[in-house]
Amino acid sequence: MRLMLLVLAVILLLVRVTQAMRCWGKLGRCRTTCEQSEVFHILCTDEAKCCVNPKHVPVKTSLCAPGSLGTPVV
Repeated sequence: MRLMLLVLAVILLLVRVTQAMRCWGKLGRCRTTCEQSEVFHILCTDEAKCCVNPKHVPVKTSLCAPGSLGTPVV
């Protein structure tokens, strides 16, 4: 029983500590790689990418396939 409580406490602590930094007016998250539905817009303070949903970016962007070097997804 004590082991379960200890494991639960550690897991809850890790969840609080590892939350991603927010950027772009709290609409984006600082990550090393963006998810498929996000675009890279600016750099965060720790040199990670600020990944934002394209609808929140003021300029027209196109989603690109991962590793495609800028080729838009059709």
